[in-house]
Amino acid sequence: MRSLLLVCITLLFGLQAQAQGTYRIKPGDVLEVSVLEDSNLNRQVLVRPDGGISMPIVGNVKAGGNSIAAVERIITERLKGGFSITPTVSVALARLAEPADPERGKIDIYVMGEVAAPGERRVKRNSSILQALAQAGGLTKFAAEKRIQLRRVNRSGQETIFIFDYDAVERGARIETNIRVKPGDIIVVPERRLFE
Repeated sequence: MRSLLLVCITLLFGLQAQAQGTYRIKPGDVLEVSVLEDSNLNRQVLVRPDGGISMPIVGNVKAGGNSIAAVERIITERLKGGFSITPTVSVALARLAEPADPERGKIDIYVMGEVAAPGERRVKRNSSILQALAQAGGLTKFAAEKRIQLRRVNRSGQETIFIFDYDAVERGARIETNIRVKPGDIIVVPERRLFE
């Protein structure tokens, strides 16, 4: 049992070492840097959005896109002049960058009335009314295409109603009515009247 545990631990460290050898550092990663000869230089550093890290004496180092071994070599090379012997530098991946949030940059709006899927919709920021309607499954055959409303309430509580003429926009006219939606906007697609 003990030997099996020893084999598992050896494999785990071997896989970790291999992964660190082939891994390319990304912005948002946190690196653990240790210098055996001077513990004052030991620290965790965050890889900036530009891919760089900063350390005393060493200055700025381009870490993003490099392997951990490459960053170790760069730091060792820059520290060499300040030590009587070649410093022993160790760089390890302390924490991976947080994965990008796919919901970031999205806003909540509401679509009601004669659309295939009414309700709350999460759309990309700067989406147009037309894009929001597409996300709601499009208009039903009973939709009053010329009287679609975008209702927006400002911070003081006043409501503004913008009229969107889907029929005209579809023909290439009145494109200016295809405005961008904002958080909390409500798109109302009324039902067509008898002779409309």
